[in-house]
Amino acid sequence: MDTLALMGEGFILALSPLNILLMVLATAIGVSIGCLPGLSAAMGVALLLPVTFGMSPATGLIVLGSIYCGAIFGGSISAILIHTPGTPASAATAIEGYQLTIRGKAAKALTVACFASFCGGLLSCISLYFFSPLLATLALQFKSPEYFWLSLFGLTIIAGVASKSMIKGLMSGVIGLLISTIGMDPMEGVERFMFGMSTLYNGIDTTCALIGLFSMSQILILAEKKIKERAESAKLNDRLGLSFAEIKRLSPTIIRSWLIGNIIGILPGAGASIASFMGYNEARNFSKHKEEFGKGSIDGVAGSEAANNAVTGGSLIPTLTLGIPGESVTAVLMGGLIIHGLQPGPELFTTYANMTYTFFAGFVIIQFMMLAIGLLGCKGFAQIAKLSDAILIPSIFVLCVVGSYAIHNNLVEVCIMFLFGVLGYLARKFDLNPAAIVLGLILGPIGERGLRRSLMLNDGDPSILFSTPLCWILIILCILGVMSPVVMSKLEKKVQNQ
Repeated sequence: MDTLALMGEGFILALSPLNILLMVLATAIGVSIGCLPGLSAAMGVALLLPVTFGMSPATGLIVLGSIYCGAIFGGSISAILIHTPGTPASAATAIEGYQLTIRGKAAKALTVACFASFCGGLLSCISLYFFSPLLATLALQFKSPEYFWLSLFGLTIIAGVASKSMIKGLMSGVIGLLISTIGMDPMEGVERFMFGMSTLYNGIDTTCALIGLFSMSQILILAEKKIKERAESAKLNDRLGLSFAEIKRLSPTIIRSWLIGNIIGILPGAGASIASFMGYNEARNFSKHKEEFGKGSIDGVAGSEAANNAVTGGSLIPTLTLGIPGESVTAVLMGGLIIHGLQPGPELFTTYANMTYTFFAGFVIIQFMMLAIGLLGCKGFAQIAKLSDAILIPSIFVLCVVGSYAIHNNLVEVCIMFLFGVLGYLARKFDLNPAAIVLGLILGPIGERGLRRSLMLNDGDPSILFSTPLCWILIILCILGVMSPVVMSKLEKKVQNQ
């Protein structure tokens, strides 16, 4: 009954006029970012993170969640109209979506993508409501040794799965851990690597790091390439909308893709790209219209889009309950939580339950906003997809500088953002993982406190780190996390080759 009361209260708070207005604006911005090839959902969320500082935590998270969901759907617009996925999650959508465009059915393809995205995202909210409190209850049993192993597991899983090379992924995590040691020692109050700069008293500002690693580095990547105009997008000559027969036909595909996307989302590090290809592959295997695949199949578009949007709700579950982000976007969202003074874990479902359930309710409403904005604005977003890099690069550069300066009105933090931009650029060039660097930066202090408190409680004896069944479960998960790149690379190759 308490949970139902919190859910009801969450919807009442989420439906405030301010939240509704911000949801509409943020979702539209997210779709715009998503439909621009070369930009990513993580970059968009990191770039607009400073805007949420003056908001309440619940409203701030709703805004970031709107950008996240909007960007994942937005990638399908350019994938369908100009055969260029706006985000990696829409790569599978381009296969069938563009074929439908060639056949003069661009509006039909966009309608299917929008409807499937809505259903996948909405259904993923069910697991968000159901599984999050269960995992949070388990997290209540965590003490200092468990938090040490949990932070280690978070690093191994995302460093492993989200990188082409396990060694490079672990190197990225270690870089983040080293950076996290800058600032005052959390146990003894001793200055570490501060070089007399009071700005570094509380360590590297997470927002500056996020903007630099995901947004400024993207500018540097775009700037080194030849400025090119986007391809002309197709005109929407057919009508938007789906018949009842088409909805009935797509329903089994959407439900299958929801289950696939949700499971992939809950697995830390797997991401929407894998879910998208798996959803597309299963849609093709189970379709009663296999002859349409490769020539423009609405089943293929629905399978891909329902799966990649189902990842959004699933990936929030380990992020909010255990502090282990499902992918790079949720790593940025977790940074947003910490900036607002909130720590992922059981406290979000006890002390801050009202805020958490308001965000959950907002996440449900966001799906309806995405459906409405997607259907009503797809012609306008098709024009945005044509924007040249000559406009994008200086615009994002200005937003990066203004955003990092606005945090504390401090030019030093702008310099820190630039340094992290160069670090993010080099990380991409050497196939390192920016998300793992962020994780090291965020999880480093948690792991350090867990380790040092454990050793202090046991007079320096490390046996306390192996003293409970939960510790051993987390140790096994760490080992599996290190081995996971081999499994995930084989799975990805198998899915893409089928």
